[in-house]
Amino acid sequence: MPDPHGDTADDAAAIEMSWAEPPQFAVLFERHAPHIYRYIARRVGHSAVDDLVAEVFVAAFASRHRYDLAYRDARPWLYGIATNIIGSHRRDELRQFRIIQAVGPQAPSPGHADQVASDVAARSISGHLATALAGLADGDRDVLVLIAWEELTYEEVARALGIPVGTVRSRLYRARSQLRLVLDESSAAPTIEEVMIHE
Repeated sequence: MPDPHGDTADDAAAIEMSWAEPPQFAVLFERHAPHIYRYIARRVGHSAVDDLVAEVFVAAFASRHRYDLAYRDARPWLYGIATNIIGSHRRDELRQFRIIQAVGPQAPSPGHADQVASDVAARSISGHLATALAGLADGDRDVLVLIAWEELTYEEVARALGIPVGTVRSRLYRARSQLRLVLDESSAAPTIEEVMIHE
């Protein structure tokens, strides 16, 4: 998915420049921190998001010399790092899904586009959907949310998670099947079809 500012072609160059001039890496933070913030907030909630976003960019900076410069868009790489960091916070993620299930999402803040978009998505994660998401295997949930929430392609998800595209497809199929089963039983299928498992 293209960067909304149209600057993704410069990510590899910025990373390469940062090898000799570390401050150049700040370009990646400016460009991609809002995406990573939103992704992490959806996965673990807002209470820990600032620290985890910082962790992602510290880890990315530390490993920038290993970045494959053939990929001009660094966002999948950053999502991969974020997913690994989230992996150590799985209990918080499951707790967040259960909190959403129990209390429902808060109303969106008017005039704040990113927050509104996040809250609209959160509004769809209620009741049986939260339970179904929490019941997915970790790898299946990672694939599903990167595709459904972050709108990455199969190839970008494969790159982010370091798995073959075929594995992405099989995990997504398994996640969709499991969610359909749970939501069909609860008559919540339209929500999942419209929001989480669009083709």
